[in-house]
Amino acid sequence: MGLVVRLTLLPRADISGDIDLFVSWVHGIARNGLPSAYDAKLTFPPVTTYIWWLLAAVEPDFQTATDSSDQTVRILMKVPATLADLGLAGLVAYALRHRPRWAVAGAAAILLHPAVIDVSAWMGQYESIYLLFALAAAILATRGRNGWAAALIAFSLMTKPQALALLVPFAALFWATGGWRGLVRAASIGAAVIVILWLPFVAADGPANYLRNVAHYQGQGHAALSVWAWNIWWLVQEFAVGGFAYDSVAIVGPLTFKHLGFLATAFLGSFIAVAVIRDPRPRTFVLALAASVLVAFSFATSMHERYSYGALIFLLLLLPEPRMRWVNVSLGVVVTLNLLASVPPTAEIDSVVRASRLLGVLGSLAMLGITGVVYTMLRRTAPHVAAPSTRGPPGHRASAG
Repeated sequence: MGLVVRLTLLPRADISGDIDLFVSWVHGIARNGLPSAYDAKLTFPPVTTYIWWLLAAVEPDFQTATDSSDQTVRILMKVPATLADLGLAGLVAYALRHRPRWAVAGAAAILLHPAVIDVSAWMGQYESIYLLFALAAAILATRGRNGWAAALIAFSLMTKPQALALLVPFAALFWATGGWRGLVRAASIGAAVIVILWLPFVAADGPANYLRNVAHYQGQGHAALSVWAWNIWWLVQEFAVGGFAYDSVAIVGPLTFKHLGFLATAFLGSFIAVAVIRDPRPRTFVLALAASVLVAFSFATSMHERYSYGALIFLLLLLPEPRMRWVNVSLGVVVTLNLLASVPPTAEIDSVVRASRLLGVLGSLAMLGITGVVYTMLRRTAPHVAAPSTRGPPGHRASAG
């Protein structure tokens, strides 16, 4: 059923406006070659650029297409994320394979979840791709394969920068299970992967251009306190400003809203790291990954509505726990409504989820509440228990604690 829905949505016109921009970047790669990709205002790291280079290689229409009006081009742009959805479903099933009923339920949740379908098959965003690498890295890390996990989390970071939120729990786990040598080894592997991925672009000044592109992007309309993300800054915009506001506004001296959001995220992130170091069991680690995504989404500025998406994926690994099912359902409802409010697919949905300011306020409060619940669950994990082996699937009874 999930595959049928995706096949139906793939040819549909882009409703977010982003795919037109992505196609223009693929067009530039097709015309000018891979090394010069960052001469354009491309704001994605190299893994996504490699994917677009492959699309340009297999479809000649990218030589002339500068937007997504061509149906073949539009479908191809959505295929990578749709395939990543299938990969995520497979990984969740694999992680929960010792609980077959929940393995099937977890995979089905990925394939049928309206938020997952909306992000990948309709909006054509690439969240599922960076999360595919991140989820594989998490599963490997819980089995003591820290070197492979470090390489894959580097791939994740080089797909979309939203993976930055995951570095804290991964670094904490590498430290907890391997000491400072283990952390240095993992960091070295990750850094080597990043350097290798950037090599084809160095001669054309690609890394520097990418940083300039991101800085330019962050300085434009997407430097708002909240870019349709239902979080604490959405409430500030609603009640204190009455609309979108830049996060570069100074509060006290040189301190801006962006700085305040970063400090709040870093402060809460430090406790997430401590929780993993004190108790590096798979369940704690999975909660830490979800908590890191939610904390960044809730308290950092310039968040988009889909940046909470990763928490949906990681929390599915804890689906066998009854209380986590309620958290999954609650988070899924809020994320889905937030996506629909950001880019309403129909006029009727627009009138229901976007026209009312009350829904955004309630959604923001709900998201902050869910963030608090996950964060509290993480902080209440048994801190005085000697660290057991991190091998075994997160959903397995022996490792769930």
